[in-house]
Amino acid sequence: MEALIDRIYECAFAPELWPGVFDSLAGLVDARGGFLFTANAQVLNWTASASLWGGMERFVGGDYYSRSSRARRAIAARRAGFVTERDLYTEAEIEADPLYRELMWPAGLGWGAAMVVPAPTGEVLFLSVERDRSKGPIESEGVLRLDGLRPHLARAALMAARLRMERARIAAETLAAIGLPALVFDETGKVLAANALIESLSGILIWRAKDRVRLGDGAADTLFRQAIETLCHGEGAAPLSFAIRGADASAAKVAHVIPVRRTARDIFSRCAGVLVISPVTAPRAPPVELIQSLFDLTPAEARVARQLTAGETAEEIAIHNGVSLNTVRSQVRGVLEKTGSRRQAEAIALLGGVAVPRP
Repeated sequence: MEALIDRIYECAFAPELWPGVFDSLAGLVDARGGFLFTANAQVLNWTASASLWGGMERFVGGDYYSRSSRARRAIAARRAGFVTERDLYTEAEIEADPLYRELMWPAGLGWGAAMVVPAPTGEVLFLSVERDRSKGPIESEGVLRLDGLRPHLARAALMAARLRMERARIAAETLAAIGLPALVFDETGKVLAANALIESLSGILIWRAKDRVRLGDGAADTLFRQAIETLCHGEGAAPLSFAIRGADASAAKVAHVIPVRRTARDIFSRCAGVLVISPVTAPRAPPVELIQSLFDLTPAEARVARQLTAGETAEEIAIHNGVSLNTVRSQVRGVLEKTGSRRQAEAIALLGGVAVPRP
């Protein structure tokens, strides 16, 4: 049990370990697997055991979080521990719930134990283990075993939430270290962290209530709002750069809205992005390594991106790096894909802090 507790806390730092923890929790009560998701009015992020991955995709895609009363009942129960169907439903109520009738029962599932933890960031954390219907409800002894681990699961969630805020602060301050005003925002546009450089941009950036901001240029602000919507609700979100016009209609600054690339199974990190504001012309390109993590560039791709930004051709890069031209072209394609660029010029402009204004 101590080894399992250690793994639970490791998940706060390495979210890819959660599915293995779910399998261990399921093993304690003879269940098939487990899952974990965060939600407010809808499911924000989730991860699951391999055995339940397809089911969770259908759960989210079918909007069963809203259509089913299971989560609402678990929240309303205010139980400081795991609850089962017997705690939440009558027999008639469970038969009427679309989650069981349409999703769980056809998959051979039907009995579970779940815990609810309000997160300090405003979301609700929902963790559940699911057992085959043929095996009957999870016994009270099994619930007690799970309850013994609940404090550790809740603490791991709190640690992850705090780490998310710390990562946002570090990202903003790192960009300040190379002279770039920047802020980190969540899926609602709320500012999670901002450096002193961007806070000093009076006129360019206007602070609003509830930690929101808008751009002084109305057209640029519209593009910023559209970028937030695309990052958090669109598919295949890509970086976006656009001009911020000055009083004389000239391009005074360039805004870069960059999606923060997260570990795919990090259910504690909400959708987020970074707003970076740079001059129209920059004396030198910022080190690519400092924004490498934002785009998930490999070390080789980051090296090629730096060399492109410095003005080298693909042929010159191949010679300097001692690799074939095909290898360089493959790495360039990776840079274009991960930066959301269609041409090398767009990627160079984005990474170098200079972008062609988009209409």
